[in-house]
Amino acid sequence: MSQQEIQLRIEGMTCAACVARVERALKRVPGVQEAVVNLATESATVRADLSAVQVEQLLEAVESAGYTAQPVTEESPAPLPSERSEHELQLARRRLLVSALLTLPVFVLSMAVHHPSYGLKLLQLALTTPVQFVIGAPFYVKAWHALRARSANMETLIVLGTSVAYLYSLAATFWIGGAVYYETAAVIITLITFGKYLEARAKGRARQAIERLMRLAPQEAIRIRNGSEERVPISAVQVGDLLRVRSGEAVPVDGEVIEGFATVDESMLTGESVPVEKRVGDSVAAGTLNTDGVLVIRAQRVGADTVLAQIVRAVERAQAAKAPVQRLADAVSAVFVPIVLLIALVTFGVWLLILKADFTTAMIHAVGVLVIACPCALGLATPTAVLVGTGRGAELGVLVKDAETLERARYVDTVILDKTGTLTAGKPRVNRVEVLNNMAEEELLRLTAAAEVGSTHPFGQAIVQFAQEQGVHLPPANGFRAIAGGGVLAEVEGYRLTVGSARLLNEEGITLSPQAQERVHTLQSQGYTTVLTAVDGKIAGILALRDEPHPTARDAVAQLQAMGLEVWIVTGDQRVVAEAIAREVGVPSERVLAEVLPESKAEAIDALQRQGRKVAFVGDGINDAPALAQADVGIAMGEGTDVALESADIALLGSDLRGVATALKLSHATVRTIRQNLFFAFVYNVLGIPLAAMGYLSPMLAALAMSLSSVSVVTNALRLRRAV
Repeated sequence: MSQQEIQLRIEGMTCAACVARVERALKRVPGVQEAVVNLATESATVRADLSAVQVEQLLEAVESAGYTAQPVTEESPAPLPSERSEHELQLARRRLLVSALLTLPVFVLSMAVHHPSYGLKLLQLALTTPVQFVIGAPFYVKAWHALRARSANMETLIVLGTSVAYLYSLAATFWIGGAVYYETAAVIITLITFGKYLEARAKGRARQAIERLMRLAPQEAIRIRNGSEERVPISAVQVGDLLRVRSGEAVPVDGEVIEGFATVDESMLTGESVPVEKRVGDSVAAGTLNTDGVLVIRAQRVGADTVLAQIVRAVERAQAAKAPVQRLADAVSAVFVPIVLLIALVTFGVWLLILKADFTTAMIHAVGVLVIACPCALGLATPTAVLVGTGRGAELGVLVKDAETLERARYVDTVILDKTGTLTAGKPRVNRVEVLNNMAEEELLRLTAAAEVGSTHPFGQAIVQFAQEQGVHLPPANGFRAIAGGGVLAEVEGYRLTVGSARLLNEEGITLSPQAQERVHTLQSQGYTTVLTAVDGKIAGILALRDEPHPTARDAVAQLQAMGLEVWIVTGDQRVVAEAIAREVGVPSERVLAEVLPESKAEAIDALQRQGRKVAFVGDGINDAPALAQADVGIAMGEGTDVALESADIALLGSDLRGVATALKLSHATVRTIRQNLFFAFVYNVLGIPLAAMGYLSPMLAALAMSLSSVSVVTNALRLRRAV
């Protein structure tokens, strides 16, 4: 089975009932495993077996439900959010202007003349008819599509409500006499059109974050070929091309600096405001800004493979996903419109038959029920908050995998920080070389570094780098063997070397002298990691390394603790070393998990989870995959060059540990906004429908309330842009 994810752009959806209908249509296609439709992003994510289903079948299914769809591919990408928003705004603005110009005189006449003459009725009819059937045409079309699909939506309610008022007034004009209610039909459509205009504006603002990301990459690049420069479209750049990036220009693709020196602003990707110096051998990412200097780079990743493109895709996937809390709204939306139709019918019957009101009064109250009901607010409550929240996260260098992650992160009460590369810079340095026998210091360093040449551990690499910096020649090593979490064994120039922790030496039957034990303890209590070297089974010396805490680590820990979270440290280092680092960053020693082997980190997390804790684990996304998967929320630290959402729920593009607090604050704010929106949408309908049924709200007031209800949830979601 060849499962693949297909992105579709859906046009014509207006409410939660539309979403439910499109999802049902897609899920009925044989071979479709899952279909998630998002009203705020106007998109569908379909997981299907491509050996059993064609994309054309999906498009036909959407069209059969009354909407239009097109696949989103690299060759045919979705339009920029601003282009879509501007088109929606222009259309809504024109419709609103025409509708208002025609409706205003109808409304004034209805207020000024309570018993209009036949001529005034004809004038109101002439002005209302284009509003009803031209401005209101999209409502009729969508209601008809819903009817054909044996369903009902927001447009069904609007069409029924306005048509009843219009047709009754038409009958009163030509046949039965009495009052007319043309202004009711015209004002309802105008107010709903006004609401759609405000909604289009608000949704456009909500999409600004993803648009800013999409616009970061330049459209052209300066390519160097055969010694000459040429300006070419970005689509013409290939891997291996040499590109010149001048001061003030954006980096066009991901690449490696092969010439020049510059400071590059990476804040648009990582959220870190301090420009980064780039020199030969360093990596640069597409969309970052060269603030000073000139670089020549070799293209390494272009087009859809750049970090920027990966970020955009990750944000779009997160925005298209549904939060679990949305299921309640979806369940209500599926039966919402039929229930409203039933309530409107009951309202009409009660007023007419039980309360003995005249036909006109009963009709007006029933119309009020039809018009005030708003499944649109229910449909927008969750996705708009996710849209703005994930977009804001991307601006801050925080990528969230999906909406479910935001909900889970809301309940985190414990944060475990992996020490090396997360809490610390991940770049240990050798600070001391101490000899414990009659061997020369340089000889000890030479043998130790030679044994570590094959090591991939940061400490081993740091020892080799230090020896090379000292100009020490390293002989070849034989019989190299790495011991996970312990060290290395090797043979150098006939000497049998054991290099690593005290535990490894003990396992190899090597006893530490009291002098060696005392030195190890002293160095570790000062925050040094000790690497012991034994030659031919006897201790020869100690190398003291230190991986400095990240400059923002203490502030990051303080922020997390201020949020009421317990902060723990997990490391494979010796306890005294780990506790020394913990003291520096403000973590109590009782919350230090030391001497934990890499494969045991997941077990340590599981132990805390069995105590009822909700755990977030912060690691490097490469070596910590099991721990990231075990945690309730896995947070991967990066350097702005990789998007690690394959192994984590949240990826921090920068190295600033304060991003963890930012991510969790964003989660809290987004979930809070979702709940506020859903509460408002439910309360609005629960209160509004009975008030309209009891006659306390006229159809025109109901239309205004309905229009503003959907606008209010979008506007509330927009507050997230300032919440973090």
